[in-house]
Amino acid sequence: MHYIDLPDFVHELVALRLLSRADAAAWYAYLTMPHVLDHTSWDLRSMDDLMQKFDALESLDPASEIRLAIVRRDSGALVGTIGFHSISLPHKTVEIAYDLAPAVWGKGIAPAACNAVAEWGFSYLGAVRVQATVLDSNTRSVRVLEKCGFQCEGLLRSFRMVRGHPRNFWIYSRLDPRVAVA
Repeated sequence: MHYIDLPDFVHELVALRLLSRADAAAWYAYLTMPHVLDHTSWDLRSMDDLMQKFDALESLDPASEIRLAIVRRDSGALVGTIGFHSISLPHKTVEIAYDLAPAVWGKGIAPAACNAVAEWGFSYLGAVRVQATVLDSNTRSVRVLEKCGFQCEGLLRSFRMVRGHPRNFWIYSRLDPRVAVA
C-alpha cells in the first residue's frame, strides 16, 4: 500500500498513517465487539477473515481501494481505520468507509477523519463525489456523515447481504464544492 501524500489531518488525540498487518489484532478486537459488529457489514468469523482483507489491500492497485490507520498520538495504537473503496477514477467517484474502536467514540475523531479524508479524495484523487453507504441501524455513523456535510440521498432497500441477511442502507454523498454540476 503506497500513497504519495496522506490527508492533512489535525486532531489532538489521533493521527493517520498507513495501515499495516501489525494493526490486525487491534482492528479485529474492536470490529468483533457485538455493539460494533451489529452496525457494520463485516463478516468476521476469525482473524483469517481479516487477514484476507490485508491480502486484498496489498494486491490491489491503490486506485482500487485505500485504507489508512487512525492511531493514538501518544502510543501509536490503532483505534480505527478510514479510506475509500469502490474508487472509480473515470467517473471521479469514491466511497468512504471508516470504523472506530468504542473506547474513542464521542471524541470528535470520526468527523475529523471523515472530513480530512473526503477533502483528500477531492484534491488527491480528483473525485467530484464522495459517497457513503451506512446500515440503517447505524445512527452514530449517520450523525458523523451529517456533521461532515454529506447529504442523504435515500434508502437502498436490501442493498447488501450482511452476515446472510439482506439489509437496508442509507446512501449519502458530498460533492466537491469547487466543481460545478452541469
